[in-house]
Amino acid sequence: MAYNVLIVDDSGSMRKVMLKTLRLSGFQLGECFEASNGRLALDVLEKEWIDLIISDVHMPEMDGIEFLKSLKKMPMCSNIPVVFVTTEANEDRLKQLLDLGAGGYIRKPFRPEEIGTLLSRIMGGPNGFVARRNSEGCDF
Repeated sequence: MAYNVLIVDDSGSMRKVMLKTLRLSGFQLGECFEASNGRLALDVLEKEWIDLIISDVHMPEMDGIEFLKSLKKMPMCSNIPVVFVTTEANEDRLKQLLDLGAGGYIRKPFRPEEIGTLLSRIMGGPNGFVARRNSEGCDF
């Protein structure tokens, strides 16, 4: 089964890194959608079927915490797993994300293996990161 993913981050380069990491991990990627903040992500969710959200915490207009709160109020979207990839160091804010229903978080900088392992746990796939050999390479 291929999963439709929404990547939410104000950095275009980080969105590209996440997409490439997903592809290289062997994650069953369907369509990938992008948004540069939580408000734009909510717009995408109104139009597209999304199976997984990968989001930053610190973003303009609507940060990750406000985005997660809004998402959980949307009946059709409240059960979509959300993983945060963040520079957030405040343990209380990270706990708040989990208390609000986030599936997990990874701190930047991250190793691709961390993403693969967390997504496998959340989406119920095989354990661990499996790098695929392809012509894209791993250079970010």
